[in-house]
Amino acid sequence: MSIATENQLLPGVDLAPEVRAALESSPRVTIPATRGELYRLALGPEGGPVFNVDYDVNGAPVTEATVTRCRNGIAVNFPEDYMRRRDPKCMVIADDRPTDKTRYADRFGESFDRVRSETLEWLGTQELVVVPFKAGGLTHGSPSVAIIPASSAFFALALVDLQGWTTFEEIGPFTPRSILYAAPPFRHTHFEGKQVVVHDRTETLHEIFAYNLYPGPSAKKGVFSVLLDIGESERWITAHASSVRVTTPYDNVTVIMHEGASGGGKSEMCQELRREDDGRILVGRNVVTDEPYLITLSETSELAPVTDDMTLCHPDVQDGSGKMVVADAEDGWFVRVDGLKEYGSDRDFERAVIHPDEPLVFFSIDGVADSTALPWEHTLDSTGTPCPNPRVVIPRSMVRRVVNEPEPVDVRTFGVRMPACTSDAPSYGIMGLAHFVPPSIAWLWRLIAPRGDKNPSIGEAADAVQRLAHGGMVSEGVGSYWPFSTGTKVAAANLLLDQITEYDRVRYVLVPNQHVGAYKVGFSAEWLTREWLARKGGGRMRADQLEPARCSLFGYAPKEITLDGQPIRRTLLRPELQSQVGEAAYDAGCGILTGFFKSELAQFLTDDLDPLGRRIIEACMDDATVEDYEALTPMYL
Repeated sequence: MSIATENQLLPGVDLAPEVRAALESSPRVTIPATRGELYRLALGPEGGPVFNVDYDVNGAPVTEATVTRCRNGIAVNFPEDYMRRRDPKCMVIADDRPTDKTRYADRFGESFDRVRSETLEWLGTQELVVVPFKAGGLTHGSPSVAIIPASSAFFALALVDLQGWTTFEEIGPFTPRSILYAAPPFRHTHFEGKQVVVHDRTETLHEIFAYNLYPGPSAKKGVFSVLLDIGESERWITAHASSVRVTTPYDNVTVIMHEGASGGGKSEMCQELRREDDGRILVGRNVVTDEPYLITLSETSELAPVTDDMTLCHPDVQDGSGKMVVADAEDGWFVRVDGLKEYGSDRDFERAVIHPDEPLVFFSIDGVADSTALPWEHTLDSTGTPCPNPRVVIPRSMVRRVVNEPEPVDVRTFGVRMPACTSDAPSYGIMGLAHFVPPSIAWLWRLIAPRGDKNPSIGEAADAVQRLAHGGMVSEGVGSYWPFSTGTKVAAANLLLDQITEYDRVRYVLVPNQHVGAYKVGFSAEWLTREWLARKGGGRMRADQLEPARCSLFGYAPKEITLDGQPIRRTLLRPELQSQVGEAAYDAGCGILTGFFKSELAQFLTDDLDPLGRRIIEACMDDATVEDYEALTPMYL
C-alpha cells in the first residue's frame, strides 16, 4: 500500500487545480497497490471485527454504516432503512447541458458551485483513499478516478469490484473521463438526510458527487450514467439488459438479450428453469380454478451468462454481420439476493458466494463477526421484515460458465410484469406466452418500458395518479435505462431507434412474467420461451407460423409452440381464448394498454424526434395494425 506524499500525488493524472488542492491538503492519501490492501482498509484501522463508519455532523458523531468482518467477506449494513435502497429522486444535474432531469438550481435554489467547493474543502480535511477505475470495464472502459474518505473504503472496494481492479501504473498517464467523490456527512448538513447524487458534466469530464454511501445510485448506476453520457456523444448505447448464450441439447447456440423495466426478468433470463419435486415444470396455475398446468422436459439447455445488467453495445465490438454484438460493461455484478430464502434456492450462486475465491462485499446481509455471511440471511428492516434489497458484489470470474468474449445477439426479448386478467376483473395482463414484433413495435415498448404489476420499486406518491389512471402501469422510461440517464428523452429515443434499425438481423420478442391471462406463471413463461427460441435456432420462424395478435401492440403470436413433442396450450398463446378471460375482457385490457402508450408517447412528438420515429408514434396514435408497423420496419424472420 502506498502513502502518497505531496510530490507523488498522481503525477500522470490530469486533475483540475481545486481537485489536486484537496488531495494535497489531505492529512493522508492512500493509493492501494492491490485489492487485498483496499479490502483490509475497508475493515477500519483495527481490522474489525466490527467497524463503525462514523462522521461528525454538527459536532456529534453519526454512524452511516457498519462493516462486519466475515469469513467470506465484509457485511455492510446501514442503520436507516432508507439507505438500503436507491432513492429514485436522488439524481440532480448541476451543469447547463441538455437534460430532462431535475437541475440542482431548481431543486435547491442556487447553483452547485458553493457546495462543490465545500465538498472539495471537506475532502481536503479527511484521510482519503484514491483508486482508478475504467468506466465500462477494463477492455473498453474510460479511465476514471474515485476520491473517497478512507473510513468509507468499503465504498471504494465495491466500486472497483464492479468496474474491475486496475492501477495507475497499468493505465498510464491519462485525463479522467469521470471522477467520483463521496462526502457522506453532507447528506445531513446540506440535504436534510436525503440521498443526493449530483452530476456535473462537461464535454470531456463527468463528475459524480455522492452524498450517501449506498453504492446503488453512484458506484453502480452513477457509472451507468457516465456510460450513457459518453454513448450519447459517440452514438452508441449501454443497454439496461442481461444476455445469455443458450446451448440446446442438440448443440444449437442462441444468444438472447433481455431488456425491461425493474421486475422485467433481466436477472431471471440467466437463471435455470425451475422444476417441481417430481421433475415436472409448472407452467402456470389458474387463478380462478386453482388448476395447475404442468409439462415434462427431459433435457433443458445449458446457460452461459454474457452480461448481467449493463450491456455494452460499443462500436469497437461490432462485426458488421447485421447482428448487434454485446459485451459486459462491468467486471463484477451487483446481484440482488432477495429471492434467496433458504439453502438450495440457487446452488451454483450460493457456492460461489459462500466459498469465494477472494472475500466479497455484502450489503444488507445479517453478517455475524468471523462467521460465514449467508446470502439468504437478510437484514431486517425496522418493520421486522427482511430488507427487500440485499445485495452481493460478485466478480464475473466467480460466475459459473460466464462468457468473457463479445457475443452477437440473435434475439432481443423484452419482459413485462403482467397482472391476472379475468372476465370479472379485466386488466392489461393479456400478453401471450411469446409475441414476435416488428422493430417499430419493439422500439415503442422500449420507449415506454412499463414497470407493470406489483413491482416493489413502485411506491412513490408521485406515481399514484398514473397508476390509477392506467391500471397499475408506470413507465420507467427510454430503454429502461432512463432513470440513470442525464440527457434528454428524445435524444435517447433517437439513439435507440438508430440502434434498432442499424442491426437488422435481430429478432424481437415480447415475453410476460407473473401472469398470462388467468394463469399465474411467475417466470416460467420467460424460461420456456427462452428454451423454445433456442430450439427454434434463434427464434427462426416462417410467416405462416405466425398470426396477428388481437392487440396490435403485441405484434404476432405463434400459432403453436411445441417442446419435446408437447404442444403448449393455445390458450396461453392467445389469452382471449381462455374461458376465464374471453374477448370482452381482453379488449378492455387492450384499451388500458393502448391508452397508456398513447399518453406516454405524446411527449416524444417534438421537432427533435427522428422522422421515422414520428411516423411510428403517429401510427400508434392512429391505432395502426401490425401490418402498418411492419411496413415501416420490416421484420427479420
